[in-house]
Amino acid sequence: MLALSHSAIWAAIDALAARFEMTPSALARKAGLDPTSFNPSKRVSARRRPRWPSTESLAKVLDATGVSFRQFAELVEAACAPPRHGAERPRRRED
Repeated sequence: MLALSHSAIWAAIDALAARFEMTPSALARKAGLDPTSFNPSKRVSARRRPRWPSTESLAKVLDATGVSFRQFAELVEAACAPPRHGAERPRRRED
């Protein structure tokens, strides 16, 4: 069973933005939201408590991207999954 966490939801939003080669701010703008909606500063309250994105914001993002809720849930599941052993790590660019 999947245990939802704030970090997994936000990671899924970040992954969705990356899938469309956008920043989270550009994704928010595409969905008709304030571009700062998904900024790290909005992910926690003034008291440093984690915040959930609103269901309305998620619905707007899914509509704007054409991604289904099921596909979004798969991104959340991937964020919750432990790293696979032997998974290839991104290579660092040599300068």
